Amino acid sequence: MSLDITRTAPHPDEARRRLEHARTSRLAQLRALTEGVQSADDHLLAEQKTAMERVVEEIEEAFARIDAGTYGTCLACARPIPAERLEILPYTRHCVTCRRRTA
Repeated sequence: MSLDITRTAPHPDEARRRLEHARTSRLAQLRALTEGVQSADDHLLAEQKTAMERVVEEIEEAFARIDAGTYGTCLACARPIPAERLEILPYTRHCVTCRRRTA
């Protein structure tokens, strides 16, 4: 008997709500970083800004996956991404196993 109690992906409305929250938070962080960059010599802030811009792009891609009906499916193995992972990282594209393989 299997004790696998992994929950399914969240309803699209719930996923959108989480993504909206993540996008709002990241855009606020990005604005703060942009205001903090004083010169081209501030490499750390510039790198943080670039990383935050990538996250915002990943969030937008997650919205597109919801619209396409593929949200919650790993792009590498096509298996469902556990709901617990999507709660923590709602814009993730990969399950933990596939993410570890690509890291």
